[in-house]
Amino acid sequence: MKVAVGLSGGVDSAVSALLLKAQGYEVVGITMKLWNGKYQGGNRDACFGKGEAEDIETAARFADRLGIPYHVYDCCEEYDRSIVTYFRETYLSGFTPNPCVFCNRLMKFGLLPELARKSGLEFDKFATGHYARVVHNDGTGRYELHRALDEGKDQSYFLYRLTQEQLGRQLFPMGGMTKSEVRSIARQHDLPMADKPDSQDFYSGDVSELLGAEDRAGDIVDLDGKVLGRHRGFWHYTVGQRKGLGIGGGTPYYVVSLDACRNEVVVGFEKDAVKNSLECTDLNWVGMAPPEPGRDIPCTLKVRSAGAPKGPASFSLLEDGRTIKARFPEGIAGIAPGQSAVFYSDTKVLAGGVIRRQP
Repeated sequence: MKVAVGLSGGVDSAVSALLLKAQGYEVVGITMKLWNGKYQGGNRDACFGKGEAEDIETAARFADRLGIPYHVYDCCEEYDRSIVTYFRETYLSGFTPNPCVFCNRLMKFGLLPELARKSGLEFDKFATGHYARVVHNDGTGRYELHRALDEGKDQSYFLYRLTQEQLGRQLFPMGGMTKSEVRSIARQHDLPMADKPDSQDFYSGDVSELLGAEDRAGDIVDLDGKVLGRHRGFWHYTVGQRKGLGIGGGTPYYVVSLDACRNEVVVGFEKDAVKNSLECTDLNWVGMAPPEPGRDIPCTLKVRSAGAPKGPASFSLLEDGRTIKARFPEGIAGIAPGQSAVFYSDTKVLAGGVIRRQP
């Protein structure tokens, strides 16, 4: 069986390729080029930044050492048109974007293998170094996305938008391994990326550069509209933020909402940042078909990538068939419209969507 492995220059994708070749697969490495120098960038290790050339060189050297073909595909124009534009428009609308979630579906698991096939490359499966698992349920006929064995590295939250077609041709060799095991294998094979830090950021520089917006002074207000301070543009803040507000003293304030029309940052106390429900749209059904509207589905959920799913919780599909309402009696803090809510049953991803509001 032929497998194309998305190589990033990092340890997880390298060990994925190493293990697949050892298992007898015919492996080829592919990488998407995203950086064209249009933006200034910075020095942080990130998916999108000027350090990409070094990562591609690392991946090329690794592929040569492993004895597998390696191809790089230019995705710069499409990445700027889709992901950067989405990031900019979402931020400037007062929402908090999820660029990695949409990049995975559209670019990494969409455009990259598509370009590889169009170039004449033939392969049966596509593999990456993500920490997640895919299981085919013979009873439902669906491909299920499950959390990884290593809960601290699980990336199912970032992958919930993958389609059934994408999941069906996907391999995640890291899904049943721990990060320490992966690094140990890399050291045993003397791989240069064995101890390379994980990429933690979307963009290597100041995200304000991607927004292209001039600073615009506005008010920081409390829930009653009282002015507590000033800011240089609401897009410099995110819901749930506590530090860097410049209105210290006494009980800490948290950003509870952003008003793009008024250019206001609305703050409250910790209790004000805790919500017991949310609504999300732009849904993707993964481990289950859409239920009948009004049917209550028990679950746990994540509203950000870090940490374990929270519960107890439940969700139901509203009558419009396009909106999920979720309820969680113990409350969750810092729910940011624009981010994703992902719903789980044990390790299985049931569905997910983009948070629109917290009623």
